[in-house]
Amino acid sequence: MAKRGCLGCSFPLVIGLLVVFLVLIVGGFLIGPLGQSMLGLELPGWLTALSIDRPDPHLPASTVFHIFGFPITNSIIGAWITIVFLVGVSYIITRRMKLVPGRLQAAFEFLIGWLYDLCVSVAGEVNGRRFFPLVATIFLFVGFNAWLALLPGFGSIIAHTAEGEVHLIRAANTDINMPLALALTSFVFVEFYGLKTLGIRYIGKFLNFKELFRAIRQIFTGKLISGAQGLVTGAMTVFAGLLEGLSEFIRIVSLTFRLFGNMTAGEILLLVTAFLIPWLFAIPFYGLELLIGFIQAIIFGGLTLIFLTLAVESHEEEVQ
Repeated sequence: MAKRGCLGCSFPLVIGLLVVFLVLIVGGFLIGPLGQSMLGLELPGWLTALSIDRPDPHLPASTVFHIFGFPITNSIIGAWITIVFLVGVSYIITRRMKLVPGRLQAAFEFLIGWLYDLCVSVAGEVNGRRFFPLVATIFLFVGFNAWLALLPGFGSIIAHTAEGEVHLIRAANTDINMPLALALTSFVFVEFYGLKTLGIRYIGKFLNFKELFRAIRQIFTGKLISGAQGLVTGAMTVFAGLLEGLSEFIRIVSLTFRLFGNMTAGEILLLVTAFLIPWLFAIPFYGLELLIGFIQAIIFGGLTLIFLTLAVESHEEEVQ
């Protein structure tokens, strides 16, 4: 007769796991400052040593060392770790590709295939192929940068430098310089594909004086009414073009602060929850950060894909 249990586990094992879970939750509450302040407890020194230090987040990244006079911050080290991880995993998976993929290869192919299908569905077959490398790179870098930052070592290893004690590794997305670099990369490629597709006429989207010059010509040829109407229309067209050009630069600001704000807020949230009630209480927030990392990656990559598609579609509409 088969033994009954819960999710394939025997009842004694399930009860034991629940007891351990409750002990850790209660112990974390008692050891943490929240429980001590609410209950007015004074715990012995050996037990309070298990608590987590008060969080002290710093927005500017800390310099760990210098290379040829160039400061290397802990956020740069975090970015290097992400790059090495992605390159290493890609090499391991693609070194021995199999017709019948294993689990790791299947997961990798699913992720890449999903990103490719997204690019094609938004930009079309031809442009989707052109935009896929950039969009996939941004998505993977932003996402894995956020996910790897949840591992032990990020924000917990202390390095002794000439400036004092600093954290050795920090999530690159929480340093405003990295989101700014990604936003500038997105901006440069959008303008590059726009100029490559439309040529010098791409600038006409921002500096459109055609209607204005036509109206002035009509006034000098005696068509005063149509010329006056054209002046109004031309002025509005010029103003709309200037706003369009301004929006290109505003995208840099919006992309930068959206990623920086969400990642920094998530990091501070984890530090605070782990400090107030140590151990298991912060685990649900780790799951939340996994979701936020994916959302920020798809937002950054998706917006870049949309901006690229709009830059190309403007040319196609003029040709038609």
